[in-house]
Amino acid sequence: MSDLVVLGFDGTGTADEVLTKLRSLQVQHLVDLEDACVVVRDDTGKTQIKQSVNLTAIGASSGASTGALLGALAGLLLLNPLAGMAIGGLAGAGMGALSGSLADFGINDSFIKEMGEKVPNNTSALFLLVKNSTPDKVLPEIEPFNPRVVQTSLSNEQEEKLRAAIEKAQSEQA
Repeated sequence: MSDLVVLGFDGTGTADEVLTKLRSLQVQHLVDLEDACVVVRDDTGKTQIKQSVNLTAIGASSGASTGALLGALAGLLLLNPLAGMAIGGLAGAGMGALSGSLADFGINDSFIKEMGEKVPNNTSALFLLVKNSTPDKVLPEIEPFNPRVVQTSLSNEQEEKLRAAIEKAQSEQA
């Protein structure tokens, strides 16, 4: 089961930087992210949500390939497989994009919007759905960004350990 961790940061670009850092750690198999989302609130209070998984694009690409295959098979019956493949691909891409845009994957969108309204102006937040991690190697990598634990789905004991590890690393930097 994955754990939800919401971290707050000073500055509007900091959450993006941390996500980039975590993606590099993911390549090293130090953290396994199921989903991630960045919420940025500018100085006027406008909130911007950046999803890391574009479900519309994924749906369109898978729909196009499935539609093209089915269209080619139908085209064989009508003695025109290329036209069938083209028409099937276009129809499949449209249907796939529609289904992808309606799907909700990973972190609940309404939860992100609700929490995003609580992010202070000129700051950012990073929503992470973590499958697995190596905290003793991951935390030192994100400490320079001065994260604040906003909310987690961890047990009280685990959340307290996370807060203590972040505070300890920040005090060692000072």
